[in-house]
Amino acid sequence: MKKTLLSALMLCSLSLAACGDDEPVTPPDETPEVKYNTVAAVNQALEGKTLVMEGTNIPPFPQGIPENMNLGAATQCYHKVTMTIAGNKPTVAPEMGTLSGAASVGSMGTCDRATVSATPTPYVAQEVLVENVAADGTCFDVRYTYNGFAQEGRGQISQDGTKLSLEIFFAGKAQNAKCANGPVGTTGVLVDIGAGPKALLGNATQVYTIQ
Repeated sequence: MKKTLLSALMLCSLSLAACGDDEPVTPPDETPEVKYNTVAAVNQALEGKTLVMEGTNIPPFPQGIPENMNLGAATQCYHKVTMTIAGNKPTVAPEMGTLSGAASVGSMGTCDRATVSATPTPYVAQEVLVENVAADGTCFDVRYTYNGFAQEGRGQISQDGTKLSLEIFFAGKAQNAKCANGPVGTTGVLVDIGAGPKALLGNATQVYTIQ
C-alpha cells in the first residue's frame, strides 16, 4: 500500500498538470502577421515584379464584359496578359484569344483562349492610385490611368505574396466595386456595357501570379 501511494506521489510530482489544480498554460499568440495593409506595402510588393494572368486565372467577365462578346476594340477574349511593374506603374502586354461566331459588334460567340489572334502593342500606365487599404490586408482601392482610358476597382495581394487579384472595370462603368462595398469578389457590382447599369453576371476577378 505504501509503495503504491509513493508511486502515485512521484507521478504527480513529474506531471503537475495531470494531478494538480494548476491552470493550463496558454500557448503563445500564433496570429500570423498581416502584410500588404498599407499603400507602401502594396507598392513595394509589386515593384520590379512580372505578373502573369493566363488559363483559369482569366475570369469569364474581364472588366465586367463577357469574354464571348464582340465589343470591337474593347473585346475581352484573352489568351494571356503580362504586366511588368516599374516605378509603381505597370506595362501591360496582352495576348488576345480568338473570338469566333460573333461577327458583329454586340453579338455573342465563343472565346477560344488557347489560340492567339493578336498581340497588341503594350501600354504603360501614366498614373496609379492605391488607396483605402484595409487594415487586415484583404482589399485596396486602385485606379490605373492610361492614354485614353482608365480602369478602377479593388484589389488584393495574397498574404503569401504570390498572387494579385484585381476586380477592375473601365472607369465610370461600374458601381459598388470598391472596398467600401466589400473585398474583391463581393456581389452587388453593377456594370454598364452599353445598356445602362446591370448586375455583373459572373466572375470579373483577374488573378495574376507574381513572379
